[in-house]
Amino acid sequence: MSSDRAPVLVGVAQYVGRETDPTTAPDPVTMLADVATRAAYDSGVGQSVFAHVDTYLQIPLAYWTPLNGAALVAEQLGIDGRARTQHTGGGGEIGVLAANHLAAEIMAGRTEVALMTGGQIWKTHERAKAAGVELDWPTGGDPAGADERFAPVAKPMVSEIEERHGLTRPIQAYPLFENALRAAQGLTLAEHAQRLGEMMTEFTAVAAANPYAWFPTERSAEELATPTPENRMIGFPYTKYLNAVLNTDQAGAYLMTSVAKARELGIPEDRWVYWWGGHNAAEEAWFASTRPNFAECPSMKDSSVGALDQAGVGVDDIALFDFYSCFPIAVRMACAMLGIDELDPRPFTVTGGLPYAGGPGSAYNMNSIPAMVEQLREDDRSVGMVTGNGFFMTKHAAAVLSARPKQGGWDRPDGPHPSSAMETAPAVPDDSASGPGRIEAYTVMHDRDGQPSMGYICGRLDGNGSEGRRFLATTPEDPDLLRDLLASEAVGRTGHVRNDNDTGRCIFTPA
Repeated sequence: MSSDRAPVLVGVAQYVGRETDPTTAPDPVTMLADVATRAAYDSGVGQSVFAHVDTYLQIPLAYWTPLNGAALVAEQLGIDGRARTQHTGGGGEIGVLAANHLAAEIMAGRTEVALMTGGQIWKTHERAKAAGVELDWPTGGDPAGADERFAPVAKPMVSEIEERHGLTRPIQAYPLFENALRAAQGLTLAEHAQRLGEMMTEFTAVAAANPYAWFPTERSAEELATPTPENRMIGFPYTKYLNAVLNTDQAGAYLMTSVAKARELGIPEDRWVYWWGGHNAAEEAWFASTRPNFAECPSMKDSSVGALDQAGVGVDDIALFDFYSCFPIAVRMACAMLGIDELDPRPFTVTGGLPYAGGPGSAYNMNSIPAMVEQLREDDRSVGMVTGNGFFMTKHAAAVLSARPKQGGWDRPDGPHPSSAMETAPAVPDDSASGPGRIEAYTVMHDRDGQPSMGYICGRLDGNGSEGRRFLATTPEDPDLLRDLLASEAVGRTGHVRNDNDTGRCIFTPA
């Protein structure tokens, strides 16, 4: 492939809404059109670039249900009506996945200039609802192609058995992986809490310097990891300050084209950041409760290592990371899958991460990619990696970027998947599990007063001819039992599983 077809990101922009009055906050079309326009000016050529856009992808916004929101924004920007205009599927990997897809389309000559936008106006919606204000957001859009999706979600986020047990939210599922990884690493509860605080305090420092951060406040490791009335425990071991913040008003945009088209449009080379390689992967064990090993994430390894392989670099060549960071486990698992020390001096975020910079639904990468592009422009010798993570560490995408041209081609090395030596087949929970069992992964949820309220357990059955079969269970709603579960390492702890015929749930009582 000619170097003229090399994909380059040429314009980026971010938006954060500080308006507290929902009646004067921008509507979704205005917000997305504005951030796209600023990306166009960031390219150095301004709005004239929109006449050349032949592909526009838009991440849908929660609480906004027009006939065709992507068409509304495209029309506002003056994008040709013949352009491919689509909404995307959902998931925190979608911004990076789209960049990888658009890069491939550009290299193949199927796309000349692509625009990607995404964001949320979640906080404005909440404020309007609280004030009893009806928001007058645009509702129209050309119905032609309105139902088409780029990367539609093929399966639901949770299974029927997870739904029945109430394991449906990220704040419940991600702690399962966190506690399993802690046990696998041999950390004590105190050592683990300290490690979480030490890692995430670095994120808050980046957020504090980020003009687009939702919470630009630096916090100490102790402040992050210690439960207090202001920082209550939510799902053990995560306090409030260690959870992603979704209800923000944020958006971002990027423009991607080829080297040849960038030259034709007169885009200065100091605006270019090259896409060197990328990869997407998803778990064979799609549902969280079916993961064969909660301390590993095969598809995360495949996406990140696959991106490095196509880029022709190793992990030691990366100067800047932005690991998707909805919860600390997403960062810690990325380190584990790439063989990086969690105390590596290289930055793991360029924004401050989802708990501090903000995590606007599926659109966080619309902040991380622009932030990475801006940093790489400042140091044209550096190489950066951006990752995305969708659902419950289910779907992953990674991309490698640099302001200098890639040496060599884009062919992927032959060979087995990086995860080929790992367990990947689903461990489907026994719907009627009963008998002795042991804990593989767990969490204890807390109420709004910070008191333990419910435990979720994933484990394996022992004896009775059911050795090794997975079970998913809740605990009895017994505060003393839950406090005991929190007092020491519970992974590996034994107990008894029974089936509750009234609820269809399995109940695990620790021994």
